[in-house]
Amino acid sequence: MDMDHRNYIAQWSFDTRSILGRFHLWLEDIEEKWLMGGRRDGYSFVGSALESSFIMTAAVTALGTRLFGRYGEGKGLDKVAINTVKKDADAVSAYAMSEALWYLTRRLPENHAVMVSLGEGLMPKVGETPEMGSNPLLGFGRVYARPQVARHVDARVHQLINDTAYHWDSFWSDMQSAGITIWGAAIDTLENTSRFVKGGATGPMAVLHLFDQPLRVSLPYEGYMGYLALPRDVAERAADRSVLINYLTPRSLVLEAIRATYPSILAENVHIWTLGGKPREPRIGELWQEWGSIGCHLMEDGWSVPGGLQAFTESGTYAPTYRVGPFKDGEGRIHLIICDGYAATAEAIQAASLDPMLGLTTSMALFSSKFDISYKRESRIMHLNPESAAFARELADVMGHDASVKELDLYRGILRHARDAGMPLSKRTLTVDDFFPKKEWRGLALAGYMLPDPYTGAPGVEEAGPGLYRVTTRATSDHGIREVTVTLRLMETLEESRHVFSPLLDRFYAGQDYRTRPVKISDSGRIRNELQTWYSEALEFTNDDGIRIYFDRVDDAVVTPQKKAFMRKVLAWYKENHPIWFRWLEIV
Repeated sequence: MDMDHRNYIAQWSFDTRSILGRFHLWLEDIEEKWLMGGRRDGYSFVGSALESSFIMTAAVTALGTRLFGRYGEGKGLDKVAINTVKKDADAVSAYAMSEALWYLTRRLPENHAVMVSLGEGLMPKVGETPEMGSNPLLGFGRVYARPQVARHVDARVHQLINDTAYHWDSFWSDMQSAGITIWGAAIDTLENTSRFVKGGATGPMAVLHLFDQPLRVSLPYEGYMGYLALPRDVAERAADRSVLINYLTPRSLVLEAIRATYPSILAENVHIWTLGGKPREPRIGELWQEWGSIGCHLMEDGWSVPGGLQAFTESGTYAPTYRVGPFKDGEGRIHLIICDGYAATAEAIQAASLDPMLGLTTSMALFSSKFDISYKRESRIMHLNPESAAFARELADVMGHDASVKELDLYRGILRHARDAGMPLSKRTLTVDDFFPKKEWRGLALAGYMLPDPYTGAPGVEEAGPGLYRVTTRATSDHGIREVTVTLRLMETLEESRHVFSPLLDRFYAGQDYRTRPVKISDSGRIRNELQTWYSEALEFTNDDGIRIYFDRVDDAVVTPQKKAFMRKVLAWYKENHPIWFRWLEIV
């Protein structure tokens, strides 16, 4: 190893020392290659030192989850048991990323904060039961900054959640008046959780998108969004012919635009990545039929992506976005991959924010969380007024049948929640710009791969020796794509490292005695962070920076009664024995 490379490793070690120290890791080596673009000043808006720390955040999240997230332990189990393994996997990934963000943001500029605007994991996905939606996650309102800044922003976030007269515009104005710069984030700490717990060979990753401003979201929100991603050239060529391409455009017109851009392309060589499976048929089955009727190819599970790995369609709209674009086969014939269908809100916005970085155009449409009607009707429902006297008739017209009282209450609740969260309900279709207050924005997309990714070819976590692991990450900005592979050594035994990556409350539940363990003031912040990650539906934020926890709001299928009783006992002990450090906590 030459001296320049040693110095390069030393610089990375210095820039990421807080994260490496927190997780008891030693940086052995680092490799970097540019897949697009190249190093230049201003590669991203966060600056080079913080860039390294955010990349390391993705890496340690991928490593910790792969080693300690119970990979493959759900294979062959029933739905309830699989759900338990999923919770544990999500818990490790959310905890690792949250801790890494907390440590790296000690080095943010004094007036800066990272605020989570969207997080994946609030609601059940298609085919899951309601309790499956209560996943550990980093969701709306989580603030990472120096203590004084964090307290100020937190207070305004709590007001945003609790005070119906205090809206997002007021929050944004207050932050600007205070001279605080907020970087927004959209996070999915474990993309493709089901594949991970069932032992899938490819797919799981940690995704962190940063923006130079927060998204226009004012409450915790997760729904679904229609999603169509095309090369920018296709949309621009259509516009030249006065044809508007968006999510609601008939797919025959989309194909015409594709052929105008790639004149020699055959319909069967247009490959559409879309979510599949019987439960999704009511929502996007009509979309599948549209593409099939014009001779295009809907990717099936096992289709060989250029590069050798096989696609899957059970989950994961984000990663295939990196493969949108043309390619040539061995005989020189042109092919095109696009993405169509829908995704969860955070995933859709993450993928759409890749547009300026990858030269794409993505159109979205708001959906509800129900899967009973087709995508065309869904997009109309989300523009109804739930307070209108004609709501029942208008909903019936869209659904094609009279709405029951239950359906009326359900859709009113969905629409009110979307309105209160600041979703742009007035527009038929959306672009990612609609979610940013300034319209012009900069982003940094980060991914840490736990297992190989079929769409980019990136490898997953690889064991390079006893206690030594190679972890591949990608950083994408509008200046290019960097693939960074870090080689990390565990500085503790595997079992001791498991404790390092485990939440404090879980360590207590596993047997560590909280009453004899030395208590640190940092326990207060760690436990507060863990409660926000694990029990978001059970928390109520008070305006004096307090948190009120209602254990009876947590479904027994999410957390067993025994564990809830134990957690209550632990929190009560901390509250009684360390009342100053835990004055923020109220147990109901």
